[in-house]
Parts: sequence; C-alpha cells; structure tokens
Amino acid sequence: MIRTQALSMTFRSGLRAVDGLDLTVEAGETVAFLGPNGAGKTTTMRMLATLLRPTGGRATVAGRDLLAEPREVRRRIGYVSQAGGAGLFAPLGEELLLQAMLYGMRRAEARRAVEHTLDRLGVTHLAGRLGASLSGGEKRRFDLAFGLLHRPDVLFLDEPSTGLDPGSRAALWEHVRELGVTTLLTTHYLEEAEALADRVVIISRGRIVADAAPDELRRGRTLAEAFAEAVDA
Repeated sequence: MIRTQALSMTFRSGLRAVDGLDLTVEAGETVAFLGPNGAGKTTTMRMLATLLRPTGGRATVAGRDLLAEPREVRRRIGYVSQAGGAGLFAPLGEELLLQAMLYGMRRAEARRAVEHTLDRLGVTHLAGRLGASLSGGEKRRFDLAFGLLHRPDVLFLDEPSTGLDPGSRAALWEHVRELGVTTLLTTHYLEEAEALADRVVIISRGRIVADAAPDELRRGRTLAEAFAEAVDA
C-alpha cells in the first residue's frame, strides 16, 4: 500500500528533514513511526499525504505514483493531522455530510456513509453538536470520522492521541485497532506503538534506524531501551 525509495525532503533553509527513506507498508498493516522531535516523522507523513512535495526519491501510495498522480493519491487516503479536522462552530454531522459530497457522493449515499461512520465510532449521538462543545476524546473520534468517511485504502494518523487523558487515549486505541485499514501513524508514546502497531519504524535525523515488530525490537529489553539504542546508534 505504501512504498518509498530514497524519499527525501530538503527545505529552502538547507535543513534535510528526510534523508533517503526506504519504507514498505503492506495492505492491512498498522505501522508506527517513532522518533524524537525533529526526526522527520511528520514531514514524511505530509509528503505521503501530498501536502509537501518531496525534493528527492519516489513513492507510491495505494498503487498511485505520489509525484505523477497526487490527485489520485488523495482520493484513496484519509489524513488525520495533529491539529484535527473537526470544525468548531457548525454541527459536525453537517460537516461530515458536506465532506462526503465533496468526495463525489450523492446526497443519499453521503447520508448513509455519515450514518455508518458515526455508528462505527460510537458518536452518532454527538452529530448535532458543535466541535467547540466536545471533549478532547470526542473531537479525536470525530477527526477519525473525517479521515474514514470516504472509505480510504490508507489512513494517516499524525500523533492521534496527543493531549488526551489516559481513559480517552485507551478508548481511541480501541477504535483504531478495530478499523481494519492500512494505517501509518506517528507517535511519541512507546506504549501507543506497542498497543497498535504490527511494526515499529524508528526514525532519527531523517533516516530509518530500526524497523521490526515490537516483540522483535525488544529482544529481552523494554521498548524504551530498544528505542534509545536505535536513536543513539
């Protein structure tokens, strides 16, 4: 579902944020990007979501070329940013309906998609509420709804549980585990990567320094110890 070859991003300032990244994500996998601040996690995700144009390398997402077919990539992905997508001052059910129609669905089909997605995430009862009136955990579930509404082939989650209390974080993890969508997520939480990911990819200074299942990374140590060793290598 995702394949990159020497993917790179150098900003005008000269900062090389991503440096020759080779990554493969198979259909149905959930892969967690771990790394310190500034490691290149979000930059990589923004490139794969067509929000930043790479300065080097190539990639395919859901079978489409990232550089040659960005519009087709966007049709096939869902993206949930750190900032979130749920608006603050309109009923969220109406916002979801509008987004479904912007994806080309007729009104009746859009309504069915909205109803299905809200039910799937357990937020049907909140559809008439304004985003500004929701708790952090409720907003993040609606952010997931915006990302899943058009039934994407690939879902990008950028630090999905940042700022949530432990109870809300656990509830969000449960929803993510049940999605059944190829997922690439960035996180600072080791326990989040361990709870959600089939594979953990550790990135440091724009390069992948480890790529394995959580159990393989541990090998008799904690995931925190494996992370520290990989980053310091």
